[in-house]
Amino acid sequence: MFASPLAWVVLAFMQFVLALIFLKQIDGFLQVQAQLARTPNAPGLTEIVVVPMFSVGSMLLLMSTPLLTMRLISEERRNQTMALLMSAPISMTQIIIGKFVAMIVFLALINLLILVMALSLLAGGILDLGLLFANLIGLTLLGCSFAAIGLFISCLTAHPVVAAILSLAVFLALWIINAAATDPQSSLHLISLLKRFEGFLNGTVATTDLVFFALLTTTFLILSIRRLDSERLHA
Repeated sequence: MFASPLAWVVLAFMQFVLALIFLKQIDGFLQVQAQLARTPNAPGLTEIVVVPMFSVGSMLLLMSTPLLTMRLISEERRNQTMALLMSAPISMTQIIIGKFVAMIVFLALINLLILVMALSLLAGGILDLGLLFANLIGLTLLGCSFAAIGLFISCLTAHPVVAAILSLAVFLALWIINAAATDPQSSLHLISLLKRFEGFLNGTVATTDLVFFALLTTTFLILSIRRLDSERLHA
């Protein structure tokens, strides 16, 4: 992935956007700091500066993950190296898990960028570390879900651009579901990834949300394995 400029461009773009949000939120916090000091139960540095970065990070993942996952399997087909993978003495499960773990390691770099900026605030302020790490867990789980979905879609086509467009269409559909899920009791609210992520933004690490993201990620990984298994059987 790092042999091509794509990964570097994505990282640079995300760092640029996150740095702008970081500096903007710090400036806003400094302007209202005196007022917050006189307000009971006022939001602190973590709520005002750190949480918005994670919120923006979720939208950046939604837009950039299709570009990162589009080549995972479809590039193998386009370069006609898929036959070599399938003839190798490894299982389809190992191939899919290997691709998935590689993507998660890359997405962890993005999380690390946000974490380092957040922890830098300790030099001059106090952070709610519980809220910070709840946000970090949520963004990690959201990235795992996006990576698993993008990997499955990459298994469906031999054209990386088509895989990117399809993945983006799916993620935009998820965003629309999030916008439409206004009623907490509705079925849309139950299946909305971003609504589940909002709980982590508020500092709530609910077991139901953990199970939801784990099941979603596992489901799409299994679908990817079954897809490649079917190709091996018909090869």
